[in-house]
This record gives sequence, structure tokens and C-alpha cells, in this order.
Amino acid sequence: MEINKLKINAYGKIKDKEIELDKNINIIYGKNESGKSTILNFITNMLYGISKNKNGKDYSDFEKYKPWEGEEFSGKIEYTLDNHERFEVFRDFKKKNPQIFDEKKEDISKTFNIDKSKGNEFFYEQTKMDEKLFLSTIVVNQEQVKLEKSEQNILIQKIANLVGSGEDNVSYKRAIDRINRRQLEEIGTERSREKPLNILMRENQNLENEKNELEKYKNSKYEIEENKNNLLEKFSNLEMELEYLNKIKKIIEEEKIENEKIKIKENIKNKNDEKINLNKKEILDIENGNKKILEKNNQKINNLIKNKNKIKNKLIILFIILIIINILVFALIKNNIFKYIFLPTLPMDLIFSIIYLKNKKNKIKILEKENKLEEEKINNEKNNYLNENKILEKNNDDLQKEINALKNNLNTDTNLKIEKIKNNYLNKIKNNKIIEINNLNNINDESEKIQNELNDTKIKLHALDLDKENVEPKVDNLMKIEEKMVNNNEKIVNLRKLEKSMELAKRFLEKAYEKMKNTVTPKFTENLSRNINEITNGKYKHVMVQDDNGLVVELENGNYVEANRLSVGTIDQLYLSLRLSMTEDLSKEKMPIILDEAFAYYDTQRLENILKYLVNIYPDRQILIFTCTEREKEIFEKLHINYNLINL
Repeated sequence: MEINKLKINAYGKIKDKEIELDKNINIIYGKNESGKSTILNFITNMLYGISKNKNGKDYSDFEKYKPWEGEEFSGKIEYTLDNHERFEVFRDFKKKNPQIFDEKKEDISKTFNIDKSKGNEFFYEQTKMDEKLFLSTIVVNQEQVKLEKSEQNILIQKIANLVGSGEDNVSYKRAIDRINRRQLEEIGTERSREKPLNILMRENQNLENEKNELEKYKNSKYEIEENKNNLLEKFSNLEMELEYLNKIKKIIEEEKIENEKIKIKENIKNKNDEKINLNKKEILDIENGNKKILEKNNQKINNLIKNKNKIKNKLIILFIILIIINILVFALIKNNIFKYIFLPTLPMDLIFSIIYLKNKKNKIKILEKENKLEEEKINNEKNNYLNENKILEKNNDDLQKEINALKNNLNTDTNLKIEKIKNNYLNKIKNNKIIEINNLNNINDESEKIQNELNDTKIKLHALDLDKENVEPKVDNLMKIEEKMVNNNEKIVNLRKLEKSMELAKRFLEKAYEKMKNTVTPKFTENLSRNINEITNGKYKHVMVQDDNGLVVELENGNYVEANRLSVGTIDQLYLSLRLSMTEDLSKEKMPIILDEAFAYYDTQRLENILKYLVNIYPDRQILIFTCTEREKEIFEKLHINYNLINL
């Protein structure tokens, strides 16, 4: 497989950048903080997706590489598989799944499996290499190849684990020792004493002895419970009888209440009748009084009209006389002063007459108005009494209907309700003890009798409860013992199952270890020996893993030394060479080798050796070297080896 091109639209602090990669050696050069690690993470996230989980880090990759500005957070990677099929993957990192295109630029995303949590697994299907394996094998960074002197044993152990088990963090011996320790601590053996299995078996024996002592109290408890059940049944039956009587009593009391309601309604009706009669009398009194008042008022009005007419006639006669006198004065008397002095008497008389007659007329109108108001007042009072009587008569009609309905239905409803209750309790009360009582006094007497019997039963039940309180703790203790024994037996069974599981795990581990030693380990050690021989110019010939001494290296003179006696630099080379040799068998594709500042702690000679080794052993592999120095470039130029340089 080869990565052909990277197009970074926006990822971390890198924007609008395209990188063309060669199929052989590529040096990605840049000073510290120039974006080398960002590009490496971009490649990984393009192939496997970006995680929003922190996984123990301060920030998730999504948070770390999401650009601070702009909406764009995407890129594209182009690569070619060993079968020469070419693919382009575009990924918007804000979305879970990418778009995958083939050589014809057709979208083939749906042809790959899509996992709910991981998203589209196109790259795993193409290479059979998941993200964890990708990062732990073909990607080698500075931290993975350099340890301090004090930590070299850790790195040696990692190498031994890789050779022995295929995983640098899995040791066969430690795994077996850990299972044995866990088996002893969590289960125990026949020889141990204070371990879970031994404690449970010893506790069960003691519980068995206690159980035998408490068994005799079981029968006593059963007898008490049987007597108590009989008394409870009797008590329940008595309560049922009392309940039956109370319901009959309630119906009779309800009948009594209904009769009282009838009496109340009849009393209301009688009072209404009395009120109606009183109102009628009031109406007669109003009518008689009204007649007298109207006659008196009409008499006054008639007298005023007669008086007015008499005066009117007199005033007319006086006016005529004054006219005649004025005519005679103007005809006979020559004195003009006297004429004009006498002349105003005529209009003055006319004005006086008009005012006087108008005054009389107003008095008549006032009396007529007062007479009319009095008549309206009397009519209103009369109508009020009439309306009240109508309401009272309507209420009386309604009351009479209610009284008739209550009287007609009362006896029938009472008998039906009593009969219904009897039928309801016929099967509830044992021995069909239905008491035929319809009298309140008899019901009260029978209820008192049943209540006394209930009290006696309560006393007997209390006595049984006291007996039960003495026996029950012992029986409860017996049940707890039995329950404890059941729990202990379950724990013993689970411990036995766990023991079998651990024994089975040890057998599988042993078989896997033997298979690893006989098949994979020889191949690993062969590759490792060849690699270390090449890298060190023959200083170290062979590497092997021994059960007792761990990782052993053969020197030039043929002597064997344990790996922990080697220099830190040599151990670094061992680990790197093993990581490189593993890439041969981990994928069906010839995966690129990605080295991120992997040679930062190598001296110049070691660096030249490892670069020559990479070129010679992996001539058909794409190699990406991320570096902040120019040493790699200078060595390739010195050795006349072609490379593709990408400056950041």
C-alpha cells in the first residue's frame, strides 16, 4: 500500500495544504511545532476516524485538532493498494462517516461495513489492520524507541513479550504467575486454611450443626400458625357478620332519614300554604285600601276642577266688564291722562287670570300624578304578593311530587336494598349465618354480642402472637442458616467454576505459548537476529528467548550475554528492528513504515546503519520519515539514495 496524496483543508493549525508523497522514501522536514505530528494524526484520523473521547488525555483528538476559526474541518487522502486499486477518501471530521471513491470517482462508501461506534470500517476491510495495531507497529515515534538507562529492563521485557507472545505488554510467565496468585487468593487449595473456599466449607459445617439443633422448633411454629389461622378465619367471619349488620343498620337509618326528609318537606309545604293565605289577605286589604284612597283623591281633584271652573267664569265676566268700562272711558271722558291710567287694568286682569288658572291647573296635575303613583305603588305591592304566591304554589307542587315519590319508593327501595345485602353476604358469611333482623334495637344488641366475641378472639390471637414471638426468632435463625448455607453452596460452586476456568485458561495459555515458541517465536527471532546483525554491522549475530534468562544476544566472539547487559542504544535498536520485522505478517498489504522522530537519540553511525537497513530490507515499501533535523537528508545524499523531500 502507498499513500499518494494528502489534501488538508483545515485540521489543527494547518489549512489549505496539499502533500504529494513518493512510493519509496519521503522525508517530511520541519522544525519543532511546525505541524509534523499534526500531519501524522491527520493520516490516522483520515483512515480510522477522529475520536471525541478523551481516553485519559486532557483533550480528545476532535477538540485538539478542530480549527478555532471557520466551519471547515475536513481533508482528503489518496492511496493505492498492492493490487494497484486506487482510492480517495474525503472526510468531514464533524460527521461520523467519510465518503470513499474508487478510481472512477464513484462513491462506494456503502459497500463497506459500518459499525455503530467506529463508523465505516473500509480501511480495516482493505488491510485487516485496526487502528491500535496500526499505531503500535507501522507507526514508530520517539517515545517508543528511547528509554532511560534505568528503564531498559522494561524495554527488554517488552521485546521478550513480543517474541514470546506476540504482544509487547503480555508476558506468558507473568500471566501464569498472576493466575496462580489469583487462584490462591480468590479460591484457595486443599492445603490452605484462611482462603475463601476453605472458609466457606468450614462455615457450612458449623451451620449444619446449628441447623440440627433448631429443627425441633419448626413443628411448634406450624401448630401456632395453624391455630392462629383458624382464629383469624373466625375473626374474619365475625367481622363479616358485623359488617353485614352495620350495612342493614345503615339502610334502616337511611329510611328513617328519608322519613324525616318527607316530614321536613311537608312542613315546608304547610308553611308555604300559610304564607299564600296571608298574601291573599294582604292583597284584599291592599285592594280595599286602594279603593278608599283613589276615591278620596278623585274627590279632591273634582273639587279643584269645579272651583277652577267657577273662578274662570267669574274672571271672564270681570274681563268683559273691564272691556266695557274701557270703551266707555275712551268714549265719554276727555281727559287723556285718566284714559291711559285706566287702560292697563285690562291686560293686568288678563295676566292675573291666566296665572291664577294655570296655578289651579298645576295643582290638579300634581294630584292626578300623586294619585297615579299611589295606584302604581299599590299595584306593585299587589303584584309582589301575587308573584310570591305563584312561586310558593309552584314550590308546593314540586314538594308534593317529591313527597309522593319518596313515599311511593321508600318502602320498596328499603326492602330491595336489604335483600341485596343479604344475597351479597350469603356466601361470604360461613355456615350461612344470616341474621333476619329489621329492627334497630335488635341490630344493636346483636352487634354488641358479635363485638364481644371479636374482642375475645383478639385476646386469643394476641396470646398466640406471644407464643410465636418466642419461637419465631429460632425458626427465623434456622431460615437464615439455611439461606446462608444455600448462598455458601452457590459461592462454593462459583469458586469451583472459577477454579476450572483458571485451570482451563492456564492450559490454553500453555498451549498458545508452546505453539508460539514452535511457530511464531522462531520466525521473530530469525527476523530479529537478521535485523540486528544488519543494523550493528555484525556486532550482534543472533537473538533468542530462553525460559530462564529471558532475551539473550550472541556476540561477535560467540559468547552469549543477557540483553539487559547491552547499552541503551543497542536495546533501542533491538526494539525498533523487532517492530519493523512484525510489519511483514500483520497485514495482507505491504503497509508504509512511518517514523516520527524515531532517530532523535541515535548517533550518526547508528542512524546511517538503520537508514541503509531500511533501504535494503524494504525496497518495495513506502517510508515516511518525520524529522526536525537534516541528518537523514545528508546521509541519503551521501549514500546516493533518492528521496522525496517535503518542507513544512
